[in-house]
Amino acid sequence: MKKILVTGALGQIGSELSHEFNARYGNENVIVSDVMVDTKGIYPENVFEKVDVTDVDGLEKIIKRHNIDTIIHLAAILSARGEQDPELAWHINIDGLLNVIRLSIKHNIDRLMVPSSIAVFGPQSTLYNAPQETILKPNTMYGITKVTGELLADYYYKKYNLDFRGIRYPGIISHKTMPGGGTTDYAVEIFYEALKTGHYTCFLSSEACLPMMYMPDCVRATIELLEADRTSLKHRGDYNVGAMSFTPEDQAAEIRKYLPNFTIDYQPDFRREIAKYWPASVDDSSACADWGWRPQYNLEMTVKDMLVNVAKKLEIDFKI
Repeated sequence: MKKILVTGALGQIGSELSHEFNARYGNENVIVSDVMVDTKGIYPENVFEKVDVTDVDGLEKIIKRHNIDTIIHLAAILSARGEQDPELAWHINIDGLLNVIRLSIKHNIDRLMVPSSIAVFGPQSTLYNAPQETILKPNTMYGITKVTGELLADYYYKKYNLDFRGIRYPGIISHKTMPGGGTTDYAVEIFYEALKTGHYTCFLSSEACLPMMYMPDCVRATIELLEADRTSLKHRGDYNVGAMSFTPEDQAAEIRKYLPNFTIDYQPDFRREIAKYWPASVDDSSACADWGWRPQYNLEMTVKDMLVNVAKKLEIDFKI
């Protein structure tokens, strides 16, 4: 890897992954892009390119201008927003992906990484310890696009030898950048409300158990798979990765260890129906065997670190 292009770099994952790339590969070798302009100055040290991934000509100019050989394609419409505008979700998530794939083949891109998601699972999938290979019939447009992406990864690897890699991300928890329209966003929002108001109204039900991962583990998993020897990989765009699983009530109980007066109530909306058929846990033995995946953060460690960092962000005096 010599020159890396990150699409969707202003998003929750992209904003932290790109900075880790800077530290690892040198900021002069990391080109960041998004459909929006970097008005907050997140990337003062990088070349930033404004581009819509559905604009194939604009993407190609960036690839050629910077001699890109590795692409991390994070630009996407997430689950909750995707249900509000399914045609837009298909357009961005599939038409944009196909542009990236075509250009990767045309310009001999060495490595393409595209995230998948636990949204690929559906009503007919196993809800506990969901296996690496199982029935995938999701009931959301976001999930449909992610299953399509996984199938395209296999197809283009076999037909064109495109080194296409991907992880089925669980819900991601982070404090540096807010998530943008996902079904697991409550797990981040809860920290802000706990510290600001002492109360949170959750859009999922109290017993909605879902796989989650803290951002440091997410970044590390992505880099480990990106750098793995391709000969060791038995899967392409669909690796399960696990870290922890919990319900909103579990998370609230952990927060109360540090904020005893914190309260939570529940007003489930359409996102509860989305989460209803996502697995409570996943079998990540393939990732463990093929590229040595091991999580480092559990719920207790995540809650402590999130409370400290969100309090700093909100300029609230808080100590563990």
